[in-house]
Amino acid sequence: MTGPAIWLLGFRPFFLGAALFAMLSMAVWLAVYGFGWPLEISGVSRHQWHAHEMIYGYSMAVVAGFLLTAARNWTGLETLQGRGLAGLFVLWLLPRLLLLQGARWLPSAAIADLAFMLILTAAIARPVLQVRQYRQLPVLLILLLLTFSSGRFYLAALSGEAAQASASLYAGLYLVLALILFMGRRVIPFFTERGVDYPVELRNARWNDGLSWLLFPAFLVAEVFFPHRPAGAVLAGLLFLLNGLRLAGWYTPGIWRKPLLWSLYLAYLLITLGFGLRALQPLAGLPLLMPVHAFALGGIGLVTISMMPRVSLGHTGRSVHEPPAGVPVFIGIMALAAASRVLLSWLDPSRYLLWVTVSGLLWILAFGLFALSIGPMLLRQRIDAKMD
Repeated sequence: MTGPAIWLLGFRPFFLGAALFAMLSMAVWLAVYGFGWPLEISGVSRHQWHAHEMIYGYSMAVVAGFLLTAARNWTGLETLQGRGLAGLFVLWLLPRLLLLQGARWLPSAAIADLAFMLILTAAIARPVLQVRQYRQLPVLLILLLLTFSSGRFYLAALSGEAAQASASLYAGLYLVLALILFMGRRVIPFFTERGVDYPVELRNARWNDGLSWLLFPAFLVAEVFFPHRPAGAVLAGLLFLLNGLRLAGWYTPGIWRKPLLWSLYLAYLLITLGFGLRALQPLAGLPLLMPVHAFALGGIGLVTISMMPRVSLGHTGRSVHEPPAGVPVFIGIMALAAASRVLLSWLDPSRYLLWVTVSGLLWILAFGLFALSIGPMLLRQRIDAKMD
């Protein structure tokens, strides 16, 4: 295909858009939360806007870029390019802008957002079903559930049902987490075996897989429909043990020489710690949002800012084993942002707002460095002879 490089494959516009939106939305949130900047959306609180845009705005942009690229690798068939890809990107961008304009634009934002989700799901489903790659069906199921939970959020917001809107946001968070755990189980051992400087063979235990696939959906249901109950804590404790054992089984010391490997292990560790924090919540009286931010900022934030450089380097003809010098820097900054939000705000509650602000500023800095380091690659043709 000819034309601007950014529309050649899904990771290009959506990774760049995700990074820029991550900075913009966090800057708005700091202005709203820390300095009282008015953000009036009927039926949606400022906290719900923040959560919604982190899940269905930022996270879904990364998901779209990753899956549109991965689906082509899985199936050998082309996914959206050119005008089709540009149109999908506009459908993602439009709700992000409309939600900042006030209550009267909420229905329009809902229509555009749901259109984006449905078209994205169809764009992934078409090649997967065409070549009968049924092992990818869980991905399609998660996308459908994310579409449903997004629709339920907008219905709740339009009808003023705050509790239902919050439940939809928790559903979205845990569905994105489900996608990360599902894909991480595959790609972290795969990347490690090919990334370290010596032969190593990593395997997933079938018993662990089976228990995880049973317990995580149960945890999601418990947290969404029966929040803050002991059942959720018990399930989280079991998932902490299962994921901890899995992570220990993947470990090999060679990862520490590869930033795009150790960052994935660190992100998976923070997700695992999120389960541990949720398990301890009733016993230790931990803040309700502590495990949520371990999952969201430590897990999703660190996973995505680690995966986007890997995909971008590999699909622009560059080596994933020799990333630009800025890559470990912005990954480390994201880890510090997670520590500030999850740990320091708890250890020093008298300066809670300070640590939240520090975390937000570090988040903005991390994505600013990502945009400077990786962004130019997304706008240019591959440096090898291959075609996107």
